[in-house]
Order: sequence, then structure tokens, then C-alpha cells
Amino acid sequence: MEVKSAVASPMFSNKALRQLIIPLILEQLLAMTVGLAAVVMITSVGEAAVSGVSLVDTLNILIISILSALCTGGAVVCAQYIGRQEPENARTSARQLLYITVIFSLAVGAVLLCAPRFFIRLIFGAVETNVAESARIYLIFSAISIPFLAVYNSCAALFRAMGNSRISLYVSLVMNVVNISLNAMFLYGLHLGVLGVSIATATARLVAAALMILLIRSKSNVIYLRNLFPIRFEKNMTASILSIGVPNGLENGMFNFGKLLVQTLVAWLGTSAIAANAIIGSIFNITIVPGMGMSLAILTVVGQCVGAGDYAQATRYAKKLLLITYLTMAAVNLPILFFGRQVLAIFSLSEQALDIAGKVLPPLAIACCLVWPVSFAFPNVLRAAGDAKYTMIVSAATMWIVRFGLSWLLVKQFHFGLEGVWYCMMIDWVVRSVFFFFRYRGGKWRTKTVLRS
Repeated sequence: MEVKSAVASPMFSNKALRQLIIPLILEQLLAMTVGLAAVVMITSVGEAAVSGVSLVDTLNILIISILSALCTGGAVVCAQYIGRQEPENARTSARQLLYITVIFSLAVGAVLLCAPRFFIRLIFGAVETNVAESARIYLIFSAISIPFLAVYNSCAALFRAMGNSRISLYVSLVMNVVNISLNAMFLYGLHLGVLGVSIATATARLVAAALMILLIRSKSNVIYLRNLFPIRFEKNMTASILSIGVPNGLENGMFNFGKLLVQTLVAWLGTSAIAANAIIGSIFNITIVPGMGMSLAILTVVGQCVGAGDYAQATRYAKKLLLITYLTMAAVNLPILFFGRQVLAIFSLSEQALDIAGKVLPPLAIACCLVWPVSFAFPNVLRAAGDAKYTMIVSAATMWIVRFGLSWLLVKQFHFGLEGVWYCMMIDWVVRSVFFFFRYRGGKWRTKTVLRS
């Protein structure tokens, strides 16, 4: 494709960027805040419940990350078709995305439902009996609801590819209101414990999926989904989606599987360490909210610029969005740096667990301000252009060599405890950042091709 001149009119005005970015950040904030509220509510049941749910959530994150990777492939393809002014091809590729994610989710859910106890023992080893039982209950309902999550994530990715992030924000709001309301009713009213949390999560995902399917049918959208049956796979478009989705899925899968193995090290440290890790993780998920929102914005903006063949604008927007990422990450993380102990006070945990978390939060906040944007948001510039294999190789290598390898060494050999696990994660971010920065500077991402005529 011919590269357009750098003097072309801007594809995204400042107003358009605000309309894209603000809902994305609010959506991420909503999801993480509700997640944190859910953890606080679960602590009322006891550390065994918190530990069991947090262990399964590590597996959930692995599955969701693969789904998100496939959705990223679909979003990039659709965004590039929109940039090319080919809406019919964008709609056809959108159908392919939905087929792929739903089939994948049904397969994974069926496998997990066959033997939940086996998978808990296989992944997490010999955890305490009450922790294992909490994990089993939560895993069953998580597996049932994976297809609902696939539909929601796919449709949300399609709306974002169109530059309409408000829809996913509104649906996320409904989903999380349902989730937190049912959590309150089942935990405090009916005293169902982990079973109540599990039912609430599955129900909220079902509601979100149903709403998304209804909204994506509207012909007022550039991309709308109708006539989904019979299922028809279009070879070239499926290949285009998978050319981004498979490397990104492998990247996320290997990355999160590495995190899962790190979690086994945490489980080896005992219940207090598991609970402290869950609290740190919940707070960390909120501190990276701006970066997660900006990551999604980068996919849409750079993807449409690349689809239009305008790499000059892709470069300008990449720099602009990275600067915004740094500013917003600092705004969220600096308060955690100075008031982390006060934040931890809201959790009903043992003194040992709170002490561990208090040691990790300050360096984590600093790393989020300085390193996280280049390590996680910036690589979406490469993915939006089709350079997904490189990000896969770097992410997998640093996860296994730096994060897991060093964590095993520090925990097993030098007895650093949970702090060592989080320090290794921050070192991993630094190494990733170096590789991604020099790949971008080298310009090879400009030579990649995603769309197949």
C-alpha cells in the first residue's frame, strides 16, 4: 500500500481522541474498582476464600488474556479495514472474530468442567483443603461463564475498533453493577460465601454478553453483526485475524502461564502470602487502569492509521498517546506511593499479610510510573501494525527467563518471600521495555502486512 504524505489531514482530532480515551479509562477503572470491592467483600468470608478465589483468578486471567489476544487480532483487522474505507470487509472480519472466540471459549470451558479438582491440584499443588474447595467452586462457575465473556470481549473490541468506546463502558457499568449487587446479596444476605461470589460473576457475564449481542446488531454502526448462522469462515480474513491473534494469544498465554507458575511459588509461601498477593494484585490492577485504557486506544488509532497507509500519523499518534499514558499513570500511582499504608488499612487481613503488602507497594508504584507504559502500552503500536511475532518472542522470553527464573531463584534458594516475586516482575518490565523501544526505533514494524487481499 502506498504511504500517504505526512501533511495529510489528521485522522483523529483531539476531541475524537478524548471521546475514545476517556470511556476506555473509565471502563477499566470501573472493572478494577469493582474487582477490588469484590475482594474486600470476600475478605469477610476469610483468608481461605480470598486465597481460593485469587488462585482461580490467576487461571481466569490466563484464559481471558488469550481471548483478549484473539480480540486484539480482530480489532486490528477491523480497524485497518475501516482505515481503508472498506466497511463490508470490516463486518465480515467481525463475524470471523466472534466465531473464533466463541468456539475457543466453549472448548476451554468444557475441558475445565470435566475435572475441576484435577486442574486445581495440577496447577496449584497441595494447597490447604479449605482453599482447594473454595477454588473448585469458583472454577466451575468461571468455566460455565467463559463463553459469555468471549461474546462480551469480542463485541467490545469491535466497538473500540470503530472508535466507539462508550458502548463497552455502558455495558461494563451494567455488568459490574449486577456483579457487585449480587455479591452483596449472596455474601451478606444469604451467606453463600464463595458459591455466592461464583454465581454473581457468572450472571453478570451473561447479562453483559446479551446486551452486547443486541447492541452490535444495530445498522447505525459501521460494523454490525447479523445473519451469524450458518457459520461461514472466510479464509483470508480468518488468517488475517489469526496472524495477529495467534502470536498475541501465544504471547499472552505463555506470559500468563508463567505468571501462573509464579503463583505456585506464592502458594508455596503459605496462606498469608497468598492473601497478601491477592491484595497487592487488586491494588495494582487499579494503578494500571490508565495504561490499560491507553493500550486499547493505541490499537484503534494506530490500526486505522496503518490501514490508511499513513505511517507518519501513526508515529505522531504513538508518541502523543504514550505521553498521555505516562501522565495518567503518574496521576494514579503517586498517591499509592505516598498513601499505600492507608489504602491497605481497608482490608480485613492478618498483620503479617498487611506487612508484606506494605513493603511491595512503594517500589511497585514507582515502577508503574516509569517503566510500565513502555513495557505494556507501547508494544500495541507494534501489534497494531502487524508486528505481533516480535512482541510474542520478547514477552515470552522475559517472562520465563527473568520473571519466573529469578523468582524461583529468589524464593526457593534465597528465601526472599513474596517481595522477591514482585521485584522480579519489575525487573522483567525493564528488560521488555528496552527490546520494544529499539524495535520501534528500528522501523521494521512499518514493513508488516496484515490485510490479505
